[in-house]
Amino acid sequence: MSFFKGKKILVTGGHGFLGKYVVEELLRKGAEKKNLFVPKHGEADFTEQAVCARVVRGKDIVIHLAAKVGGIGANMKKPGEFFYDNLLMGVQLIEECRKAKVGKFVALGTVCCYPKFTPVPFREEDLWNGYPEETNAPYGLAKKMLLVQGQAYRQQYGFKSIFLVPTNLYGPGDSFDPEKSHVIPALIKKFVDAKEKGESRVVVWGTGKATREFLYVADAAEAIVLAAEKYEKAEPMNIGSSTEISIKALAEMIGRLTGFRGEIVWDSSKPDGQPRRKISSERIKAEIGFVSKTGFEEGLMKTIEFYKSNQ
Repeated sequence: MSFFKGKKILVTGGHGFLGKYVVEELLRKGAEKKNLFVPKHGEADFTEQAVCARVVRGKDIVIHLAAKVGGIGANMKKPGEFFYDNLLMGVQLIEECRKAKVGKFVALGTVCCYPKFTPVPFREEDLWNGYPEETNAPYGLAKKMLLVQGQAYRQQYGFKSIFLVPTNLYGPGDSFDPEKSHVIPALIKKFVDAKEKGESRVVVWGTGKATREFLYVADAAEAIVLAAEKYEKAEPMNIGSSTEISIKALAEMIGRLTGFRGEIVWDSSKPDGQPRRKISSERIKAEIGFVSKTGFEEGLMKTIEFYKSNQ
């Protein structure tokens, strides 16, 4: 029998980019549609304690994906909002889950939790060895407090909470809004649009020297649902892939895959963000047997085709 059969499950942010894939994966793994509770954006404000108390009542599992997110530009423009909203949502949901005796809370952190200068690959033990990269520190620290709260509640109340740290996600359904998008959808939009308009150059933020690891969104959803079923420990757990690539190489790859033949110009007046970002996936492989499946170019092509079809 499926672990999820008969369980009442709340997925916050379940209509978002990652959330849709998590809901799909839960259904694939045996969760019943009638027992899945997925409030739409605007239906439930998780910064309101009364709302949190209402939505967690009677639930067996809460998977907390709702977050205020964005790329470097959005993080620099609204650091206060990113800190306050993300902190308040998590703190109140965990507290109300404790009071409602929810069986398990799955908190999603972010690779932005890690210190700016973390030895590569980032290991879970390094989470507290320094301050996060400044452009997204308020967001990263707000999310990291869910780990602190979960561990404290486990110690005092026996509350079962796990904390997962995914690397940078990408895939069909991501946001291509220039005000909110992360690096892959932002680059896809720039290159596809430039090719369609016949432009001869594309301007990209930074120097291109920074590196990032990327995980296909459906693989991330598989890992989260598997962890909800099998992972029981207080220690945080990374969710990663095997891909680390420089932003320069990424831009050139997306240019090639989109058929753009012009010049790539680097705007070094804009920030690179964290110098390197590659996490260790040893713990998740050992604990629950997860290994990402989707090849990077394959995932990029699916994302490019999604953008072309949904402009």
